[in-house]
Amino acid sequence: MNIPTQEASVRRRAPALDAAVVGGGMVGAAAALALARAGFATALLEARAPKAWHLHDEVDLRVVGLAPSSLALLDELGVWPSIRDARAGPYAHMHVWDAESGAAIDFDAASEGRELLGYIVENNLVQWTLWEALEAAGVRRLCPAEVRAFDAREDRIQLELADGETLAARLLVAADGAASPLRQLAGIATSGRDYAQRAVVAHVSTERPHDGTAWQRFISTGPLALLPLADGRSSVVWSLPEAEALRVLALDDRAFLDELGLASDFRLGRIMDTTQRAAFPLKLQLAECYQAERFVLLGDAAHAVHPLAGQGVNLGLRDVTELRDTLVAARDGGRDIGAAHVLRRYARRRRSADTLDALGFDALARIYALQSPALVAARGLGVRLLDRLAPLKRRLAEHAAGL
Repeated sequence: MNIPTQEASVRRRAPALDAAVVGGGMVGAAAALALARAGFATALLEARAPKAWHLHDEVDLRVVGLAPSSLALLDELGVWPSIRDARAGPYAHMHVWDAESGAAIDFDAASEGRELLGYIVENNLVQWTLWEALEAAGVRRLCPAEVRAFDAREDRIQLELADGETLAARLLVAADGAASPLRQLAGIATSGRDYAQRAVVAHVSTERPHDGTAWQRFISTGPLALLPLADGRSSVVWSLPEAEALRVLALDDRAFLDELGLASDFRLGRIMDTTQRAAFPLKLQLAECYQAERFVLLGDAAHAVHPLAGQGVNLGLRDVTELRDTLVAARDGGRDIGAAHVLRRYARRRRSADTLDALGFDALARIYALQSPALVAARGLGVRLLDRLAPLKRRLAEHAAGL
């Protein structure tokens, strides 16, 4: 009779899953796909399947500016060609200017030795393309599914689902959004501040073409961005105080177009037409730590930032790359991918980088909110100097690109 060795016994007891990812948004779906492509047995749990994307649908009001680091990850995962060929707006230039001082700074891809600065893409297109790729990659999709509780043990983390089922994995990845129920269950606190602002979004047609340029103007009430869409229109992201945002949402279309034209300094000429408008609240939120026992946070569950730099999703996708690379290195070194010292490496590196970026965006928002003449003059001088200091400007562009 063969007596099982201790090694064989451990092998039989090992959980069937390496990673359970909770949250099927852009970052969660990218994490599940990246881990599966790297050879990890992965499940994705999501309460609601994303809305199917179709070419004939109106362009999603929520868009993301994908930086080169994000494009590289999506290309590695095999989904970028489909996204790019479906409906993605490339941009090679960015013009940022201050309404008060008139100071401006320009970023140009060619001067950085690149073809493009990035692409403006609908959130729903990215999410749906990732979602559709999961099954072929071997990801077990559980939808609808909701995690009610979890319990970390010596070699696994046990998940209790709302339907009474249980699931075990070596690691639980929480990508369940800024409100993250899993972060709360893990007892991880957050810090930050409410901006008491909303970002009003819409897509508009303009008198002049956007020329593949992302335009951003800093106004006393908050930044206004006009982002180039693939169909020739521009996506508006207009940050306003709560009461002002509600007032702008309530305007009829003609009044909205007139006010938007004034706010954009008519940089693209008159605003000719608009879609429906929507708004979402803005806040700064950082998790106090990114890990617990056999548990990590990524994406908005870990960090929510001001949209003025358009970096929220890019930071989340950098979390994905770091987590995947950390787990691959641990596995290849014969280590437990859910061990505290393994997860600590990911958590320290990403929290440090995310915090630096989040506080930088916050500082920028505060600086541009200052309206005293002396401070406006100093701010304008600083921007003009930065625009002339090519090496420093290049470093900023490379950082934003994730290079």
